[in-house]
Amino acid sequence: MDQIDQIIEQWKKERPELDTKPMALIGRLQRIAQHLSLGMAKTFEENGLNGASFDVLATLRRAGAPYSMPPTDLMQSMMITSGTMTNRIDQLEKRQLVERLPNPEDGRGFIIKLTTKGYALIDSVVGQHVATQATLLAGLNEQQKQQLNQLLTDFLASYES
Repeated sequence: MDQIDQIIEQWKKERPELDTKPMALIGRLQRIAQHLSLGMAKTFEENGLNGASFDVLATLRRAGAPYSMPPTDLMQSMMITSGTMTNRIDQLEKRQLVERLPNPEDGRGFIIKLTTKGYALIDSVVGQHVATQATLLAGLNEQQKQQLNQLLTDFLASYES
């Protein structure tokens, strides 16, 4: 019996007419998300990053050579506001992990590009990140991982299709 079961039992006593199955499922999803976030945050912190800075660097890295994008493309990829994007870029630029360069396709704009230092850091961290994620999922066997992935894919599609 986990903490979610205890909460459900309390509600059954107080409000027996409630169907608490959704509460149990969402409660578990939230708790799992917290555990996953904390586990991944440790890897980021060990490398002087946080989830937000990792996200920017990883987005640029996975875009492929020349590892650069206009800020609007970064914002759309990461689903954040322009103010948030500017702050993230400023912080990474101070650490010399990214640089702002003139956009050759738009004389008024600029692109964000990984520096050599930023490339080396994200290339190292992403390997550690994947290993951390594998460790976080170690409680499931391969078949369970595949089943859960399919269920979550279907569930997510119900919101994003």
